[in-house]
Amino acid sequence: MLVWDNVRLHLTAGMREFIAANAEWLTVFQLPTYAPDLNPQEGIRSLVKRDIGHLAAADLGQITRAVKRKLKMLQYRSEVIDGCLAGTGLVFEA
Repeated sequence: MLVWDNVRLHLTAGMREFIAANAEWLTVFQLPTYAPDLNPQEGIRSLVKRDIGHLAAADLGQITRAVKRKLKMLQYRSEVIDGCLAGTGLVFEA
């Protein structure tokens, strides 16, 4: 499944070719160009930013490690990820 936000940068020939080449198994949901309230990724981003917001990093590597650590923690908390999807009001039907 691909949730595509239609940002101009993402409307490349390569992206269109990828979607066309994988249309057999890939389901694409297109969002309006700017719709953070419909994008579950925004909820994840918010959780990561909240966690590292007060980090006084000595270098970029420290920030990278902190972000990866938070994402790894979220990976095992499906209820949090489901909450980010539910927060959009969108419904996934298999």
